[in-house]
Amino acid sequence: MVIAVLVALIFSKFFYMASMTSYYTFYLISRFGVSVQSAQLHLFVFLGAVAIGTIAGGPIGDRIGRKRVIWASILGVLPFTLLLPHANLFWTGVLSVPIGIILASAFPAIIVYAQELLPARVGTVAGLFFGLAFGLGGIGAAVLGMLADATGIVFVYQVCAFLPAIGLLAGLLPHLETESQRRRVKPVSPGVQMVGPD
Repeated sequence: MVIAVLVALIFSKFFYMASMTSYYTFYLISRFGVSVQSAQLHLFVFLGAVAIGTIAGGPIGDRIGRKRVIWASILGVLPFTLLLPHANLFWTGVLSVPIGIILASAFPAIIVYAQELLPARVGTVAGLFFGLAFGLGGIGAAVLGMLADATGIVFVYQVCAFLPAIGLLAGLLPHLETESQRRRVKPVSPGVQMVGPD
């Protein structure tokens, strides 16, 4: 059940990511009439934000817990994705930064969370989720491309804006204590007497 929830979260993340990495430049050119160079610059800014979010997601998860990061990164991006299809060019560029950072921070948290859930199958978990990440990204690009041909690229972004709402499923995930949290609350070993200052 928990693995199914994590797979659903991976689905929402990488389908939306496919819409940005594969069609963001076409969206900008189609909607705002920008040049190819300008559209590529916007994509560069988004991908830079994704890199920052991926790096930041692990340490933040160590500090505050993986489940909180998963909650914040998948569901927390929803207001920004809902605003994006209705924003002008300037705010589209601005919104792409928090979308990239917040959404990308989920992946390391999901991987480590699943490994902590199944500590005897670390390799299997890593292979499963990395495979799903690339596979769903490829499938998402193909499906969204067909949808864009049938309805238009703007409609694709209006539909994809709701994908992070799948993050509500994170409420079904059990709480797992992180290693840093365990170190903060170390139980006193039996037989050890706590001696205060004289």
